[in-house]
This record gives sequence, structure tokens and C-alpha cells, in this order.
Amino acid sequence: MSVELYHSWRHRFALLTALATFLLLGAGGLVTSHGAGMAVPDWPNSYGYNMFFFPVSLWVGGVFYEHTHRLMASGVGFLTCVLALWLFGRNARRFMRWTGLTLMVASAVLLFALAGHRSDALVLNATGLLLLVAGLVWPRCEPAEPWLRRLGLAAFGAVVLQGVLGGLRVILFRDAIGIFHAALAQLFFVLICAIALFTSRWWIEREGRRVASASGARLPGRTLLLATTCLILVQLVIGAAMRHQHAGLSIPDFPLAYGKLWPATDADSIIRYNQQRVEVAAANPITAFQVELQMVHRVLAGLILIGVGLSVWVCRRFGRGEPESGAVQRVAYGWLALLVTQALLGASTVWTNKAADVATLHVMVGALSLGVGTLLTLLAFRRTEPVDLTRASRPSAAMEPTFDAAAAARPS
Repeated sequence: MSVELYHSWRHRFALLTALATFLLLGAGGLVTSHGAGMAVPDWPNSYGYNMFFFPVSLWVGGVFYEHTHRLMASGVGFLTCVLALWLFGRNARRFMRWTGLTLMVASAVLLFALAGHRSDALVLNATGLLLLVAGLVWPRCEPAEPWLRRLGLAAFGAVVLQGVLGGLRVILFRDAIGIFHAALAQLFFVLICAIALFTSRWWIEREGRRVASASGARLPGRTLLLATTCLILVQLVIGAAMRHQHAGLSIPDFPLAYGKLWPATDADSIIRYNQQRVEVAAANPITAFQVELQMVHRVLAGLILIGVGLSVWVCRRFGRGEPESGAVQRVAYGWLALLVTQALLGASTVWTNKAADVATLHVMVGALSLGVGTLLTLLAFRRTEPVDLTRASRPSAAMEPTFDAAAAARPS
């Protein structure tokens, strides 16, 4: 396989991993929206079964949403592992062979020591066999740059931590862990999107064109882009906190709040609000903190819309005549469209009394908004890096990333 084709397929695989992560965010949103987070009360097993051997006949009600979420999370973990190994190129061959052999030995020990864990031993053995075979046929390609390999390792560590947090949420029955679980999911999605961008031919060639010209417009408003993206992340964390309180809608009307621009939150008003609520899904009474948190959520939504609108105006002025200006502007307009859609979905969540499908779409569009904002911010800050004219003299610099020469020289 040629180097160029290898990079192309690596980028496509990163895109596949990002897509799978996005769908997993949607599955997680469905679990929360349907109140199915504890539909399967044990972990890592599912009602005593190894999750990969859980009978399909038992996938009913909330179990379907929770168990499907677990299987999709396992799939994303697998894709992330492959992506991280791919970034290490041929240097991953030895690690894969020894890890696979170790897992196969461990599965044999588990099978003989604990006869009741036969299904677990089978899964462990299949994983080890897959790694062993993959290590034998893995392409002898060059590794990616060290910083990109570290990003791959960070993604692998994040997906493992995400799985552990999801399990602890079930075992310890703590809603606060669910909030961290949801926040890390958004950050993990952003990280995978960044890796997909960094492995793209467009990103590599863009740096080459900039170096060759020793010039190029810098995207202004970098601080604005970064601040707006950070606000979106804070907004998503607040949304996760609201969803994991299991109290339904703390404010049942929009654009007003209990008929006012800012609702009263004294004790008597909160008692009256709880008496007036008609939500059948609200398991717990609301508190003053929940009402105030909802109002902060709404205020932040307005600030984010203003920030994105200003960012679009900035991007319109970026590099007129530059070959990339059109692409940047289209992404900025898409970002604005996502935020407008997100605002409408937020209002619809209130108007439909938190319909599960609407609330889940609200989560997914929020994740896309964060991802697009992050990519625009990376583009803005990347253009301010110093130009290394010594790299322009190398013909391959415009087409291929710089690899670790010492790592490439080591035998497999």
C-alpha cells in the first residue's frame, strides 16, 4: 500500500470512529431521555450474562436502550483502539502480538480456574486471537508524528475511562457520576474529530501551501472562537446536569418562565410550582437551584448565539481571495445553522414536555455544534504558527506529515 493511500484510509477510519461516537452520543441521550439508565442494574455483565451473550429476547423496554448503549460503547472502544494502533504504524506490530498472546493465556487460565465464566473466557480468547493475527498481518507503514500518536493514546485512555465511569454510575447509583460521564463523552467526541482533521489530506496540504507562500491571512477573532466554543461545552455540561436530576422540566414554559422574564425562587414560589406541575415523568420535586440552573442554561444559549453570529461575521472577512476562505465561511455558516437548530430544539423540548426523541436530538446537535466550533478554533490557531522555511525545501512536506525518523528506523 502506498504512503498516500495509507494516509487516506487512516483518515477515513478516523471519520468512521467519529461517526460511531456521534451515534453513541445519541444512544446515550435516548437512555437518559427514557429514564433507562438503571434498566440493567449490574456491570460489566447484563443480568448476570456477559454483555455479548445477553439473549436478544430480553432486550425489551428500557433494557433495549441501556444494553444497546453498552454494545455501541464497546464498538467505539474497539474502533478507538484500532485508530490508536494505526497511528503507531509498524511499531504497533510487536505490541499487538504480545498483547494478543497474553490475553489468550489469560483466557485459558480463567476458563480452568473459574468454570462459571466460560463466556468471559471466550470473549477474552477471541480478543487475544484477533490481536495476535492482526499483529502478524499489520502493515509495515511509518508511524505518525509523535504528537499525533500521543493524541491517539489520549483517545484510548479517554474511552477506557468513559466505560469505567459508565459502570460506576450503575454500581454506585450516583447521578453525579453520570454528569461526568456525559461531559467526558463530549470531550472524547471533540478529540476524535480533531484526530480526523489532523489526519486529513486537506489539513496536511494546507500547511504545505502556507509554508510555500511564507504568508497567508491569519484568521482574526481567535479568542472569540475559543470563548464561544468553551461556552458551548459549559452549556452541554449544564444540560447533562439537568438531565441527570430526574426531576423533569424545572420550568414548563418558554420563552417566559412561569409567566415572567425571571421566575421567583423563594420557598413559597417553589412550593407553588411543584403543586402546579402536571408532568407525569417527574419523579422528584424541583428545587430553587434547578430553576436557577435552567435560567442560566437559557441565558448561556443567548450568549452562544451572539458569539456564533459574531464569529460568522469575522469568518466572512477572513482571507478574501485566499483559496481556503470559501471553506472557512461555509463551515462558519454551518455552525450558525446548527446553533439556530439547537435553540429551536431546546424550545421544542419544553413545548413537548421533554419528548424523548426531541431531547435526544437536542443532545446530538449540541455535540455537533461543539465539534464544529472546536475545528474552527483549531484552524484559527493553526494559522498563527511560525513558518518553518526549511520544510518548504522538502518536496514531500506539502503532501505528507513528518514522521519520527528514529522510530521508523527501528526494526519491527
